[in-house]
Order: sequence, then C-alpha cells, then structure tokens
Amino acid sequence: MIELWTWNTPNGRKISVALEEMGLPYSVRPVNISKDEQFNPEFLAFSPNNRIPAIRDPDGPDGAPITVFESGAILLYLAEKTGRFMPGPLRQRVPVLEWLMWQMGGFGPMPGQVHHFLMQPDGPAKDYGLARYGKETRRLYGVLDKRLAGRDFVASEGEPSIADFAILGWAWRHERHQVPFDELPNVAAWYGRMMARPATARGFEVALG
Repeated sequence: MIELWTWNTPNGRKISVALEEMGLPYSVRPVNISKDEQFNPEFLAFSPNNRIPAIRDPDGPDGAPITVFESGAILLYLAEKTGRFMPGPLRQRVPVLEWLMWQMGGFGPMPGQVHHFLMQPDGPAKDYGLARYGKETRRLYGVLDKRLAGRDFVASEGEPSIADFAILGWAWRHERHQVPFDELPNVAAWYGRMMARPATARGFEVALG
C-alpha cells in the first residue's frame, strides 16, 4: 500500500485524485504544515525540499521500495507504474507533458502567491501583490479556457491525463483565487466533467488532514 504523505492543499489533492483514479491502494500520512511538520527529520529523509506531497511505495520498480517527492514527479511515476492516464506514443504524450509543466511552472505558483497576499494585512504591499499575481492568475485561467475550447480534457482524448489531475488540484481553489467561472465557459464545463467522475470525487473527499 502506497503511503501518501500530504496535507489538504492543491498539490496534495492532485495525488489523492490520481491514486483514486488509478485504483491504487494507499494510506494517508498527514503532514501538518501549519505546525511545521514538513521539517520533521522522518519526512525530510525522503522529501528534502520540505514540501508536501511525497510518497513511499513498498512495491516500486523491480519490487523494491521507492520514495518520490514533488507532485509532478509523483504523477509521472504513478502513470508509469500503472500504464494509465499517460499516452504511450510520444506525439500523444508530449501535450500531457507540456500541460503538466504549464501547471507546475505557472498555474500553481501564481495562484499560490494570491493565497499568500490575501492573508497579508491591508495596505500597499497587499494591494500590489494581489494586483500583480491576480492578473497573472486570471491570464492563466484564460489560457486554459482557450485550450479547452472544443475539448473534453486538457491534453488527451477520450479520458483525462495526469495533466488534468494536476490542473484540477488548483482549479479546485478558483474561488479563493477570486476567479469566478462566469467568463470561462470551457473551464467551467471541464471542471464539471472532472468533478462528476466518481474516483475524482473520492480524491477530494478523502481526509488529508
């Protein structure tokens, strides 16, 4: 059984959704980041950047245990392990990798800054941070909406990919990003399709802390 070391954050939800969609047995090991548990030596031993999530898989490659940190790396590992949600042919795999990297490089760090500045005291610094990162976050949602025009899923045909799981983890917090879906019809439709999937719903319902 895979151990998922995580907390109730967008990056943590990416992995609980993927595990549910892939039908892999797992247990949750909460890492309370509000109490700095991510700095505990036991966690740092296999997640050296002190960030959640990370996993321990006792049945890794060749049957030997393995640990994986960084949510994008975990998604790639799980896709390789199961042979699911990642196309085999390179031409079909490239869009999944592109949109996974898009999420990791922008659609996560930018709304994450919005989260940060929303919690700051009122004043010029807060106003500047929300204006700067809010604008970029809205731009990224617009990029996603254009990508989803005429498409059911972000990077693959017929079923979602690990890119959808990665992006969904952050879109789940769109209200906190102060980005309503009113002017993002394609994102809204995609979000509804994803959340209607029973396994995805379980991935958001499981307690992560």
